[in-house]
Amino acid sequence: MVYYLAADHAGFMLKEFVLDWLLRHGFETKDLGTHNTQRVDYPLYAQKLIALIKNEDRGVLICGSGIGMSIAANRFMHIRAALCHDAYTAELARKHNNANVLCMGARIIGIGVAESILEAFAKTHFESGRHAARLQQIEDYRL
Repeated sequence: MVYYLAADHAGFMLKEFVLDWLLRHGFETKDLGTHNTQRVDYPLYAQKLIALIKNEDRGVLICGSGIGMSIAANRFMHIRAALCHDAYTAELARKHNNANVLCMGARIIGIGVAESILEAFAKTHFESGRHAARLQQIEDYRL
């Protein structure tokens, strides 16, 4: 499993923390940028990350609020991006929704909260069961 990371300029500093945390905890990572605080457009970074997510891979997308990244990511089939503001929402995102992309808002949460979110997201497994049928309904629904 690989963790792909991408952020816009507002999320750059938090992305750097997330990258370090994942590496310290033994996860394979790929940093897709941005690599500084110069203004960039978040949809381009979401698209770059989503194009690489396969099977068991996971992603982390960070922008100012996390909202833009989650909207951009969820436009793609087989992506279940969850905007999480605390460890509990991260745990439920994995346990009930099998989220494969974690979205966070760098202007919303601090480093300590981000760390608890990462820990919950990384250690929680999908429960399947009744949740699997609901996810299949989402996959089957196409406009």
